[in-house]
Amino acid sequence: MIDKQTGLWIYNKMHEIRDFEETAWTLFTENKLRGSVHLYTGEEAIAASICAQLTDEDLIASTHRGHGHCIAKGAELGRALAELMGKATGYCKGRSGSMHIADFSKGNLGANAIVGGGIPIATGGALALKMQNKPNVAVAFFGDGASNQGTFHESLNLAAVWKLPCIYVVEHNQYGMTVPSWQSTSVPDLAVRSAAYGIPGETVDGNDVAAVYQAFARAKERALKGEGPSLLECKTYRWRGHWTGDPEVYRSREKVEEWKTQRDPIRRFRDYLLVHGLSTEEELDKIEKAAAEKMEAAVEFAINSPEPDPAHVLDDVFYEG
Repeated sequence: MIDKQTGLWIYNKMHEIRDFEETAWTLFTENKLRGSVHLYTGEEAIAASICAQLTDEDLIASTHRGHGHCIAKGAELGRALAELMGKATGYCKGRSGSMHIADFSKGNLGANAIVGGGIPIATGGALALKMQNKPNVAVAFFGDGASNQGTFHESLNLAAVWKLPCIYVVEHNQYGMTVPSWQSTSVPDLAVRSAAYGIPGETVDGNDVAAVYQAFARAKERALKGEGPSLLECKTYRWRGHWTGDPEVYRSREKVEEWKTQRDPIRRFRDYLLVHGLSTEEELDKIEKAAAEKMEAAVEFAINSPEPDPAHVLDDVFYEG
């Protein structure tokens, strides 16, 4: 069972992610972001539940829909938003935009615009951890579409052979861009693919914090014992389109509203905390208010941050050893 301190941390992170994503949507409509973004709204339970069990020494590799992972792994909201706005104070000095934010100090090896691109990166991170005898794990976040890429199968095979401390997390949000997974994938439960590599696979409700938390805890324990990787499938749903310009003609508004009203991970976890006596209404309201205020400060920071100086356009491009 999740303890109170952990539960409140997760609840706060979920709200920070939700507020960040909804703010990013608003700023996009106001033409204040550099390009479109891929929003994580509706999937907050996965990143928050998993990163609650990681330290800065544990590694993650993210996706084009990576703001949630970045924030859950310890990113400052202001610097993350500044990166989306192309400002000099962003994590990558405004050069990465939405899809390539990285922060090695927090163990975030970076988001990746290439579908499935982060999977081998996390696998390499796990190999490095094992070679250095470090008591840590690497986590690869990716979507259902990426599970059909060669990088997925190659990485799982090598991780299984070498018994790497890597946990592969499929955020199965039902669509690969505009294509429903049942039209592109041979099995409804992606976790069954673990059997081909002789490793455990588990499918859970990705909007249920407790289910994700417990499943990941089992996978992490196994990895730290030297027993190798696991495949964790979290079934969820993205509330917004594939990207901010998505016309969303491929799914019904009724289905979207169903997920919003009946399966909202934040609302469900709020009920969980109250039912299990881990918090009070007042405590949770205070967390929500603090997250909103933090987001307001982040917007002010990002908007008032300087544009990159053209004189430094070649900085960090060439290696000068």
